[in-house]
Amino acid sequence: MAEIVSLATAVERTIHDGDTVAMEGFTHLIPHAAGREVMRQRLRDLTLVRMTPDVIYDQLIGAGCASKLVFSWGGNPGVGSLHRFRDAIENSWPVPLDIEEHSHAGMANRYAAGAAGLPFAVLRGYRGTGLAGLTENISEITCPFTGERLTAVAALTPDVAVVHAQRADRAGNVQFWGITGVQKEAAGGQRTTVDVLNSEADLISAKARLIGAQRDRVIASYTLLSAVGRLDVAQRERQPVDHLARHRPGDRGHDGGNGGDGRVGIHGGGRRALQRHPRRVLRRPGVAGGGDRRASQRRQGEPRRRPRRWLWLGAQAR
Repeated sequence: MAEIVSLATAVERTIHDGDTVAMEGFTHLIPHAAGREVMRQRLRDLTLVRMTPDVIYDQLIGAGCASKLVFSWGGNPGVGSLHRFRDAIENSWPVPLDIEEHSHAGMANRYAAGAAGLPFAVLRGYRGTGLAGLTENISEITCPFTGERLTAVAALTPDVAVVHAQRADRAGNVQFWGITGVQKEAAGGQRTTVDVLNSEADLISAKARLIGAQRDRVIASYTLLSAVGRLDVAQRERQPVDHLARHRPGDRGHDGGNGGDGRVGIHGGGRRALQRHPRRVLRRPGVAGGGDRRASQRRQGEPRRRPRRWLWLGAQAR
């Protein structure tokens, strides 16, 4: 069962000094918020894993959080070189940084092997490169069936995988859309997954059901009025009002404040009604009832005022 907590609490509980942390995701799914929370909590000696470490990992390196970087391409197409990454490699500032470089295909296969519970993955992607002699997690092997020379890469199983998604529920189901990258593979072979959510599906669904229930209640109230012959043309033009709401004795919003005589009041513009006659529409003098004044307003270019009306429905049981 998943647990929904604040981001600060999630980082505090799951990520510790010395852990191997993978923060995967492209463009809108890059977990920037989680990376900044790691910096705020001043975590140290982390092994950061990401296929394309860009701005968020450059900031983590500059904050002194990382001691090793496992990656396949370092940089950002929009902003160019990663300056803190370069400083850590060339000048050991703010702290020395070890690197483990792979190809994109190699990193993706390492994630997939970790998610499948296999010790390594096999591919042809490293042939013609010198990475096998520089990286301990890359080794050349011979296929036992065909004799072909292939490359094996060790499975990648980080301690914590951080995934940014649009929404999730309390059962642990996560939904995200857009460019997914290797998020699913990264989340499959780790000890703990931290899902940074834009929203909680259960809360959104509850709000949607509440809105639907309110709509159904208002429609049912008008259906009830129509069934008992209390709904006329003027009433249909009014703003929807919940007629099923129970009125309290003495409530001026419903019975005029006379102790609750069983009548239901509906008013659409004033604080109180002028008169109380069953099934009759009353207009305030001079606003909507005078034809000469309305014509005068149009001649003088004055803005037209919307008429305010009151309707009282006699609903006392007989």
